[in-house]
Amino acid sequence: MITEHEGQGSLVILANFVSPLAVDLRERSILRQWSEQAPRKLWLTRPGDVLISPVPLSDPFRRYVFHRLGVPDGSVAIIVVPDTPHLPMPEALARHGLLEPLRALVGERPTARLLPTALDEAAVALATDLRIPVVPYETGVPNPTTLRAVAQMNTKSGFRAVARSLGLRLPHGRACTGSELGRETGALLRAHERVVVKPDRSAGGHGLRFVTRSERTAQPPPPADSHWVVEEYVDHTTAVSAQGHITAARIDVTYDGEMRMSGGSFAGYRSPLAGLSAPAHEELTTWTRALGGHLALTGYRGSYSLDALSAHDGTLYALECNVRRTATTTAHALVSRLAGSGRPMPAWATGTAVAAAPLSFETAVTRLTEAGLDFQPEDAEGVLLYADRPANGNGWRYTALATDHARLTELEVGLAAALGHEDL
Repeated sequence: MITEHEGQGSLVILANFVSPLAVDLRERSILRQWSEQAPRKLWLTRPGDVLISPVPLSDPFRRYVFHRLGVPDGSVAIIVVPDTPHLPMPEALARHGLLEPLRALVGERPTARLLPTALDEAAVALATDLRIPVVPYETGVPNPTTLRAVAQMNTKSGFRAVARSLGLRLPHGRACTGSELGRETGALLRAHERVVVKPDRSAGGHGLRFVTRSERTAQPPPPADSHWVVEEYVDHTTAVSAQGHITAARIDVTYDGEMRMSGGSFAGYRSPLAGLSAPAHEELTTWTRALGGHLALTGYRGSYSLDALSAHDGTLYALECNVRRTATTTAHALVSRLAGSGRPMPAWATGTAVAAAPLSFETAVTRLTEAGLDFQPEDAEGVLLYADRPANGNGWRYTALATDHARLTELEVGLAAALGHEDL
């Protein structure tokens, strides 16, 4: 049993990657890119569940997942919502006439519960319309005050304000509007050689840029009323993240790990966290609990994460929080589920392995099998193709699990070789 399945009833898993919680809905290209990861939500399902996805799931991927989970094929209902620019996913459901079929499925599942990726207003409105609770708000749905707090905490400026009140160490920086951005960037560059310019509402590193004092170039001015955060660049050794979970009874730090970054964007994760000093690790845990305490007071329940950097001298700096299900929550749930109760939690990693040439899903699985990497039920280690065939057939998202980090590295190196590419 994993956290998502605690309690009675089926889950209606809403893969609402198209949500204003993470980014402006006019950012169509990045939303589409994120939506292509939605098939990974199939790893959360049990017989009787419903998955609402913004992209189709291939038959080979569906059979692959269900075989490894021991879920009968055909026992999970899947609704695909066509890409609809500028609309949150629950509203797109109605636009395409899919609300009534969903309502019928829920009617067959009287104790169904909604599990959204992002807890936004549209998701809560859908749960209210369907008359089902939102996980883990088992007696109903979060109130408007909680939703406003969640929306604010998913901005860089909202996090910085709360983090300061909680005593978290932050990079030197400030929030500003688009009309102030040039002036504020220049002011910060006078104090720091390099700064990071971030859209106030963004996720996964989308939209951020690095600016140095010596290489500063003119940029087209953003809209005057847009919102930004400018921070000093912290020269660091490691980017880390801890995941918390809030219930009415307690706040838990469920796991932590090292984030793999590429140009400031999230590119993968390895857990559990290693290489951080004991005091810094303890500080990360303390900060994560403190953040959870603040969120709990707003009425929030469920998953959240805290991202931070470890500077060269070991000092930890908090960067942002994600008050939603993140790129690692499904992977952690999957690994926990496959490990089973009563067994140690494996070391695990997520990332993207690049194939030398486009592959079909079946061919990619065959490559893993021939290399002795393909994870099968009851295995203690292996590699899983995590999110269906990529659109280009090259960049394969994976989850690997093993007994320790050394073996995990061996699996990832083997995966790169199996796909005909030297680098992950």
